[in-house]
Amino acid sequence: MFMTEEGFKVTPWEVKGRIDYDKLIKQFGIEPLNNKILTRLKKHTKDLHYLIRRNIIFAHRDLDWLLNEYEKRNKFYLYTGRGPSGHTHLGHLIPWMFTKWLQDKFDVKLLFQITDDEKFMFKEKLSLEDAKKFSYENILDVIAVGFDPKKTKIFLDTEYSKTLYPQAIRVAKHITFSTTKAVFGFSNESNIGQIFFTSVQAVPAFLESVFQGRNVPCLIPLGVDQDPHFRVARDVLPKLGYYKPAIIHSKLMPGLTGNGKMSASDPNSTIFTTDSPEVIERKIKNAFTGQQATIELQKKLGGNPDICSVCQYYKFFFEQDDKKLEGIFEGERSGKLLAGEHKEDLAERAIKFFEEHQKKREKAKDQIEKFMLRD
Repeated sequence: MFMTEEGFKVTPWEVKGRIDYDKLIKQFGIEPLNNKILTRLKKHTKDLHYLIRRNIIFAHRDLDWLLNEYEKRNKFYLYTGRGPSGHTHLGHLIPWMFTKWLQDKFDVKLLFQITDDEKFMFKEKLSLEDAKKFSYENILDVIAVGFDPKKTKIFLDTEYSKTLYPQAIRVAKHITFSTTKAVFGFSNESNIGQIFFTSVQAVPAFLESVFQGRNVPCLIPLGVDQDPHFRVARDVLPKLGYYKPAIIHSKLMPGLTGNGKMSASDPNSTIFTTDSPEVIERKIKNAFTGQQATIELQKKLGGNPDICSVCQYYKFFFEQDDKKLEGIFEGERSGKLLAGEHKEDLAERAIKFFEEHQKKREKAKDQIEKFMLRD
């Protein structure tokens, strides 16, 4: 857990405020991605994903070690996941698309964990039945991203427990309550399911090693808010005879309302994959911008693209050409770009993308069993 006097908070279950990522790097003890390691990565991928070029994928744990193993022909696998407390939104799709890029570039397997148990235990008003319903809704979005069904396996914790539970209790035996309190901020009022859960989330970080009967390196692409789970896992797994998982961290996509990251609990802060064109247009038209209060002042003084949610939507997703992105940012800074045209263009791009995604999502309904791991 990380909370600051500056007003931002980062835990695996709650993120508030405008995050200072430099402070988070120090607090979490993670390594920024530097030119040396990016050069090594590019040697294998031939190019760098736009999220890396823009420092949105910004930090790591042991990526250098993982590349050492890969170069020794000890091929890694990927592990990421989703906590199904509601519909999928754009902020969820972004790291999944980066994960797909890694899968394609390195030709590796992916384990995708759906933590329906976690969301049931942490969301007071969410029933287990609703968590399962959202799980299968979210799985449609995962499949729609385009993962290779031959190399991608998805599982729900509650439906794959025969496999997960024996491994989770091996992890749990090495984690004390004092550790979970220190890392996650639990109290005497926390239910025991919450305290146990990190043991379950650790399992996919060594599950492929269990399957293969040998140590297989694991790379976990994740939003930086999820890092605390794997700080615990990385301490425990060597005691069980497994590698520590390597991790690559992404920043969290800001919300449309300008009040921190996008969140499913604030529907106006994000675009859901199930939103209609009319809803998408309305949300973007009401978005917070970094522009001046009037057109005259904007033309005279210019705005601030760094705090503008519309500019950040271009940066994180809707403009992948770096030169064109800089043109958008400069238009905001110089005052040449006004909020109305800015939002209109973004709405057109978003509607087009989500209409295509929804078609893929519909087709995914017939593909679910190709991806699922079952006990």
